Amino acid sequence: MTASPPGPDFTARLERARTEMTADGVDALVVSVGSDLPYLLGYEAVANERLTMAVITPAGATLFVPGLEEPRVMRRGELFDVVAWEETEDPLDLVAARIVGAGRVATGAQTWSRFLLGLQDRLPGVRFVDATGIMRRLRVVKDGVELALLQTAAAAADRVAEGLAGEQFSGRTERELARFIAAETVAAGHETSSFAIVASGPNAASPHHEPGDRIIAAGDAVVADFGGRVGGYASDITRTFHVGEPAPEFSAAYDVLVEAQEAAVAAVAPGVVAEDVDRAAREVIGNAGYGAYFIHRTGHGIGLDVHEDPYLVAGNSEALGPGMAFSIEPGIYVPGRFGMRIEDIVAVDDGGSRRLNSAGRELRVVG
Repeated sequence: MTASPPGPDFTARLERARTEMTADGVDALVVSVGSDLPYLLGYEAVANERLTMAVITPAGATLFVPGLEEPRVMRRGELFDVVAWEETEDPLDLVAARIVGAGRVATGAQTWSRFLLGLQDRLPGVRFVDATGIMRRLRVVKDGVELALLQTAAAAADRVAEGLAGEQFSGRTERELARFIAAETVAAGHETSSFAIVASGPNAASPHHEPGDRIIAAGDAVVADFGGRVGGYASDITRTFHVGEPAPEFSAAYDVLVEAQEAAVAAVAPGVVAEDVDRAAREVIGNAGYGAYFIHRTGHGIGLDVHEDPYLVAGNSEALGPGMAFSIEPGIYVPGRFGMRIEDIVAVDDGGSRRLNSAGRELRVVG
C-alpha cells in the first residue's frame, strides 16, 4: 500500500502565527470564514449566520462552532480546544469572554462585519486591527506540502486543457461548454470545480466574462479559464482556442502573447521584484502595438485562495522568494472583436522559476 503524503504541520503554523503576533504586538488572533481558518487549524467554516470562530492566543487556541457542526471538526491532538455553542446561546459572548483583557486583537480580513461589530460592542476597551499582515507573512511562502498540492492540482488542470483540444466547440453555447469543463475538472482529479469561464468571439475581450447562451461558431476565438481544488489548494489555467483557422492578424497577436508569457516566466527569480515580472510581459505586448489591450495585472498568487498574495502588478516592489507561487497570465483584448489569454501557475525556486502547468500553449484549432 502506498503511504499517504504528509499533511500540513498545523502545530508549526500556530507557532509561527504566535511569533508574528508578538512581532505586531497582538494579544489574540481571531479568524472566522475564509481561508485563514483552514490554514491555521485545518477546519473550514460554513459561511452562514451561525458563528464559527477561532481565537488564538499565546496560551492556546480555541475553535467555537455551532453545536450541529461539531461532528465536522477533526480533532488534531492538543492543537486546539473546541467549544460547541447551542442554539439558545450567544456565541459572541463566549468569544468575548475568551479575549477579554486583551489590548490588541487581530481580526481575519474575511470576518463578517456583523461578527466584528458585535465583538467591538462587547469589548469597547479592545483595539481591533486587521490581521492581513500577519496572515500574509504566514501564507505567501508555500512549504513543500503546499507546493505538492498545487502541483497535483495543476497537473489535473493540464489534463482537462489537453482534452479540450479534441472537443467540438462550434454549435455549443458558452454555458454548455463551461458545464462540460466543470465536470471534466472533477473527473480529472480535482475534488471540486471552482469556476469555468468560457468566452467566445467578441465576448473573449472581457477577461471575466460570464458564460452565456451565445452559440460558438466558426471564426470564433474561445478563451477557456478554469480551475478546481485538490486538498483545498487551487488550480487556475487559461488556454485559447480558435474555431477553424484563424486570420493572420489573430495569429500574429497570439505569437506576441506567447512571447510575452515566456518573457514574464523567464524574468522570475529570487530577489526579482513583482512589478518587474509584470513589466517583462507588458513591454513585449506594448512594443507590438497592443499595450492598450492588456488591461489587467500579469498575475496573482495562488494557494488556498485562487487569488492571494503576491500580485504581479506595477507598483508592487516586493521581492519574490523561493516558495512563492502565482499565475502568469498576460492577455490581449480588442473590444468588439476578440480576446486571448495564456495562464500558467509558476513557483519560485532557488534556481529561478518552475512552471507547474505543462499543457501546450500553442493556439489550438478546434472544430
